[in-house]
Amino acid sequence: MDLFSISLVSHQVGDRPGVGGVGNAFLEQLGQLSNPPKLVLLARSTQTLLSPAPAYSPCIPFTQWEDAANSPSLAKSNALPPAEIAAFLASAPGRAILVDNTSDLALAQAYPIFLERGISVVTPNKKGFSEDISLFNDIFSSAVRGNALVYHQCTVGGTLPVLSTLRDLIATGDEIIRIEGVLSGSLSLLLGEFMPGNGTSSAQWSSLVSHAKDIGHTEPDPREDLNGLDFARKLTIIARVIGVEVTSPESFPVESLIPFELSSLPSSAEGIAQFMSELPKFDAHMDAAKNAAEKQGKILRYVGSIDVPTGAIEVGLRHVEKGSPISDLQGSQIVSIYTKRYGTNPLILQGGGGGGEITAMGLMADLLKVMERLK
Repeated sequence: MDLFSISLVSHQVGDRPGVGGVGNAFLEQLGQLSNPPKLVLLARSTQTLLSPAPAYSPCIPFTQWEDAANSPSLAKSNALPPAEIAAFLASAPGRAILVDNTSDLALAQAYPIFLERGISVVTPNKKGFSEDISLFNDIFSSAVRGNALVYHQCTVGGTLPVLSTLRDLIATGDEIIRIEGVLSGSLSLLLGEFMPGNGTSSAQWSSLVSHAKDIGHTEPDPREDLNGLDFARKLTIIARVIGVEVTSPESFPVESLIPFELSSLPSSAEGIAQFMSELPKFDAHMDAAKNAAEKQGKILRYVGSIDVPTGAIEVGLRHVEKGSPISDLQGSQIVSIYTKRYGTNPLILQGGGGGGEITAMGLMADLLKVMERLK
């Protein structure tokens, strides 16, 4: 039997105990495998659980890990730095795999340390693949040197097979000409409600943002969605995967939907509250953008695009044709891929990509692919 040891690093959400919605769903799905790997390390924001060396037994139970955390059979520690996690995994039995379910930049910057030691990486963390391009290159060169694997399908489009499809197109000799799409479920939902593709709406932009925040369809600080940076990170990853060199997400135009007058508010709870209370004062700006689209008989959407021949990348509000796939979006994501083979009829990937169980499924799929390739 092939032996694999895995480590899950997952941050708890706010003050709630646990490893977050995605982390808990991932552990549940691990427990459903017929031949699961051994979970030897489970790290969260405040605590690390370790299967005691040198025997690495008992392993951490997938679904009863919280009960096991209170027993003396597992070693416990405060949050460990990445280098110590790598050292622990490097000595664990079998092939080791790091499952990073955080958005932590410091951990992403340490991927080369793991990979050099033969520890494969599975992650939805966009930071390692969208920060400075030197880190992106170092990650994959380290994987080659360490004979390890890197799977990050969920960094773009949730569980939509965006990156794997692009890699397949390139590997089979197709030429990618243009990529266009909506890669933010939150902005897709907000714009779809603000200006439906097949109807009208009188809802004010600020009220839609407030409601989406209240029901958890945006980040706790909606500015993390509205500034477009997360969207820009995804386009950066796509561009690099298809061979367009992008130094950073700040190296191309990204239109922020945060009013300039509110852009300097602090990221504290007080700053979030002030932003939400003052946002209605700027509804006229979004109303004007919607009216401009209506005058042209088009629909307002937040769109990103990559023109491969010129290397031009843009993210921002666009007027799209009524009846087009993008105009009908309301919460889902879409990527249209124009290639030499597909001509003027693009390959379209569309669907929802978020939520704890769905994202966990994407992580699980990547983990199973890594385990299969490492056999």
